[in-house]
Amino acid sequence: MHEPDEERLELSYTRGTGDRREEVRQTIRLCHTQPHYGGKRWWMVCPYRSIRIGKLYLPSGGDRFASRQAWRLGYHSQRIGSRDKAFEALFRLQSRLGCPQGWEQPIRRPKGMWHRTYARLEQRYWELDEQCAFQMAAMMARLAAFGERIK
Repeated sequence: MHEPDEERLELSYTRGTGDRREEVRQTIRLCHTQPHYGGKRWWMVCPYRSIRIGKLYLPSGGDRFASRQAWRLGYHSQRIGSRDKAFEALFRLQSRLGCPQGWEQPIRRPKGMWHRTYARLEQRYWELDEQCAFQMAAMMARLAAFGERIK
């Protein structure tokens, strides 16, 4: 890190076990920016896409660290189907309230939460519960129609 424009991060790790064991050495270039508040902000440069990134990924089945773009990884919100959005929102709300997650799970006001905040969240909970019930009914109807076609 003492040579300008030659900063590197050396990754050394072992992949696999037994006969498939592989010693991997991967060099990641580093660069930095200077924020307006001073100091340096360090970044990694993706070894495959040559883009500045803050995080490297090694997905299951992958062999080297690279950027999200190089691995073509999507965010969780991008993988949620339209039928599941109401359930995801319901589970997030239950998590915020500290309740067990799941459709038709009871909710309770956490200690310290204002009553008006809880009332607003409870109203949202019942709206989401209704949307989830609609999605479940539609799914059951599709399954019933599929079952009739198989007979």
